Amino acid sequence: MSHEHPITVSEDDFSRLHVLRGHAQLAAELETAVVVEPHRIPPDVVTMNSRVRFEDKSTGEIRDVTIVFPRDADAFGGKVSVLATVGTALLGVAVGHSILWPFPDGTTRELLVLKLIYQAASE
Repeated sequence: MSHEHPITVSEDDFSRLHVLRGHAQLAAELETAVVVEPHRIPPDVVTMNSRVRFEDKSTGEIRDVTIVFPRDADAFGGKVSVLATVGTALLGVAVGHSILWPFPDGTTRELLVLKLIYQAASE
């Protein structure tokens, strides 16, 4: 995994995500995260329960997803678990930034955040 910039996470999200620290990729992301008060989250950063449009630069596919806790995941509803590869990759990334992320099929993909449709920084 490779970030141009460290991810930004609200204190609220950080404390709720801490219970999922057994997930190695998420734990690694949280170790280097910039943790801020919810009202200090920049308006263009992907937070938990945010709806985001991103492009998989490897395939050209553009998708809209909401990053949610595992219990709320619903593939048909576009709700992706933060523990899913794409969910972990997008958390804390700002619009216009991309991340190189290893996928379960052995490939590394570049995901570019195109737009934050809805941000739920303090939910």
